[in-house]
Amino acid sequence: MPLKTCDKGHQFYKTSDCPTCPICEKDRKPTEGFLSKLPAPARRALESKQINSLEKLATFTEKEILSLHGMGKSSIPKLKDAMDKKGLTFKTPD
Repeated sequence: MPLKTCDKGHQFYKTSDCPTCPICEKDRKPTEGFLSKLPAPARRALESKQINSLEKLATFTEKEILSLHGMGKSSIPKLKDAMDKKGLTFKTPD
């Protein structure tokens, strides 16, 4: 496993080619809100599409969200639970 160094100088080992520094990722993880309940790949998938609110999430279908790179099936129940608490649901497919 090669030793890697991120742009901020953190050194870490990673078996995959993923360049994400686990130290930087931990530092930027939200402490509250629905994004804080998701694993890092799922959170980054939503952030890549500027989905930072449940209201914006509700403008997408479940299938669209699942198609995002990094989004796994295990994150959908967490998203649905957070949306349900706000009276929101995924958009209905056309």
